[in-house]
Formats: sequence, structure tokens, C-alpha cells
Amino acid sequence: MMDLRISLPALLLVLGLVTVFAAAPDSVCEAKNGTSCEECLKNVSCLWCIKTKSCVTYPVKTILPPHALCPLNEARWGLCWMNFQTLIITLAVFGGIIIIAFFVCLFCCCKCENFGSNRFNAKMQRQNDKTKTKQEERRAEMKDRHEEIRKKYGLSGQNPYSRFA
Repeated sequence: MMDLRISLPALLLVLGLVTVFAAAPDSVCEAKNGTSCEECLKNVSCLWCIKTKSCVTYPVKTILPPHALCPLNEARWGLCWMNFQTLIITLAVFGGIIIIAFFVCLFCCCKCENFGSNRFNAKMQRQNDKTKTKQEERRAEMKDRHEEIRKKYGLSGQNPYSRFA
């Protein structure tokens, strides 16, 4: 049972490696020379050059295909109706828009958060001021009531405990 647990993944790994290395992409793309752009671009690793009407393997070591292989405005990759230069410019513009939108949202969210907290702080300050005003009014009312009680019972003189305070 233990032998099967080790040998099955090893067998799958070997079969996977054989499958990957068996299909040499160099021969697949060059075999489609003389066909159409659509036939060439069915394989993702292929690049169609309109100038030479040839199907070549996309040079993955360099990000952009060299001019000697095919000029950018004549190269087609992925879509036959869009040249590689337009594809790069379009992707760069969309990437720039996404980055700008991200920073605008980040800026707005931070600013709105600070604005919201400022609004919250102002509301709390108003509430504290209102509470203090009510408390002072209650103290004044209590003082007036105490004065009335003192007058009623004839204790309007100075408080004997005031000298300890």
C-alpha cells in the first residue's frame, strides 16, 4: 500500500514531464508557415508576422519580439485583427487607468474617512457642550432650591463649614 502511494505521484510526474517536453513548440509554430493567421494563432505560443506571412514561436526570453523577427505594427499575437503595438498601447492605457483609479479611490477613502471622523468629533463636542450646559442649569436650580430652603428655615447666614473648604 505504501509503495502505491509513492509510485503513483512519481508516475504522474513522469507522464506530465513527458507531455510537456514531447510537444516542442518550435516545430509546432514553424509547421504552420504558409497557413493563415487564424491557424497560426490557435496555438498561444505562436506569433504571426504579416510582413513575412510566417508563423514563428513567440520569443519568451524577450518581453517584446525583436524588430528583426517582426516589426511590432506587423506582428499579431492572440488576435489577428489587432497588431501587437496596438495591443501593448491598449493594455498600458488600461493598466494606467486602473492604477490611477486605485489611487483616486485610496485618496478619496482616506479623505472621506478623515472627514467622517471630523464630523463625528464635532458631533461629540456639541453633545458634550449640551450636556455641560444642562448640568450647569441643574446646579443653578439646586442652588436656588437650597437657598429657598435656607430662607424658609432661617439658615440664610454663612455656612459654618465654609471655612474648612
